[in-house]
Amino acid sequence: MSVTTRLRITLEMIKIEHTLFALPFALLGATLAARDLGPRPASFWAGKLVWITLAMVGARSAAMAFNRLVDRNFDAANPRTAGRALPAGLVDGRFVLTFTGVSAALFVVAAWRLNSLALILSPVALASVLLYSYTKRFTAASHLVLGLCLGIAPAGAWIAVQGKLGAVPVLLSLCVMLWTAGFDILYACQDYDFDRQSGLRSIPQSLGVANALIVARLLHCLMFASLIGFFYAAHLGWIGLTGVAATGVLLVYQHSLVKPGDLSRLNAAFFTTNAFVSVILFISIAGDVFLLGS
Repeated sequence: MSVTTRLRITLEMIKIEHTLFALPFALLGATLAARDLGPRPASFWAGKLVWITLAMVGARSAAMAFNRLVDRNFDAANPRTAGRALPAGLVDGRFVLTFTGVSAALFVVAAWRLNSLALILSPVALASVLLYSYTKRFTAASHLVLGLCLGIAPAGAWIAVQGKLGAVPVLLSLCVMLWTAGFDILYACQDYDFDRQSGLRSIPQSLGVANALIVARLLHCLMFASLIGFFYAAHLGWIGLTGVAATGVLLVYQHSLVKPGDLSRLNAAFFTTNAFVSVILFISIAGDVFLLGS
């Protein structure tokens, strides 16, 4: 099998297109951080945009490929995931490990090109996204760990632009963490039986599907409360407020699709709704910054 074919299969396996979930939050962090810097040459912003994007692609690709690699035996035993590339033998583990290493290197190089603080913190971020893959083996709080990993994105992008951290990106990162943990609990509900049989930990496995849905709703309520706090801390205007309101509507809609006895619409709740949340928040808040000067 050619390298090109194995690369294509690997990219399909890690669902490279789902980088869309986290990238808008990174770009949002960068946009808000840029407000305080004043005018800069177009080349400055182009460089930041390119390296932030490459950092996001590298970090997520490394995390997803490593997750598929260390979970390949569990995936092979789970009927829902047995058809994935590694357990199905469509790509070999050595190639996926090499892909993980190259992706991690891309992330570190991008951090180096952004600024010194981003480079210093890059091993911490990289360790977080890689070690997450083991958390389901020993804690039901793995959903929060995943949330923390995605929550790094806006704070990291803020650091990439300003070379320091502040309250606004921390609040935005908290929103992303709670949002991610909530939807990951929803997603884990479909593996309730398998997780119980295999000894993997999750909120659904620990509390049952009905209670897990309640926990997910509570986390998304906290996410929305944090989003309102972020809105005020960032001194946003009415355009940003429309994005916050639309996010609340989408969260309610997401939870209306999933019920304890009916998970048939889980994919719509997980993939479609989540992509809309991140994009709507980015467009509305970036529009607020550029059009209203918030």
